Amino acid sequence: MYHFYFDASALVKRYTEELGSDKIDYLFVNVPLNRLRCLTIGAAEVFWICVRKKNDGRITQHEFTHALINLTREVTSEASDFDTASVPDSLVWASLNLVETYSLNSVDAIVLCSALEVATELRSTGDKLILVASDQRLLRAARNEGLLIFNPEIDPEETLDIITF
Repeated sequence: MYHFYFDASALVKRYTEELGSDKIDYLFVNVPLNRLRCLTIGAAEVFWICVRKKNDGRITQHEFTHALINLTREVTSEASDFDTASVPDSLVWASLNLVETYSLNSVDAIVLCSALEVATELRSTGDKLILVASDQRLLRAARNEGLLIFNPEIDPEETLDIITF
């Protein structure tokens, strides 16, 4: 069974229209929420991106309000089955070598380090993890570390048909 780990660059596509939004919508419709996950800091980054888009006029106040209602309902609410994880200090310190190795920013390195830990846990039960992101540097690093990756901006939806059913 496949699980999907979202970086903010991909998750935001669920809440504001961007290239690849259709593929993120597809995942949310076809994969149970308990197989979708992100870091809490990633959800906070999605909120920040929505604020930035509202402030610079890329989305309206109505679109912003709608985005936040859906983000809360699907991801940040305690009632949601979407899996969010906090960032312990140990994860931050463990991610520092990824910053240097791949020239990642600190948040991307934390996301990658966390995804690698989750992938290891899932493999022990026969499941697999796919990192979903649009950030090219993060995707390259993840691939180099042996993770399965999906870029909603360029990868075909047919790939999802194969792995979600």
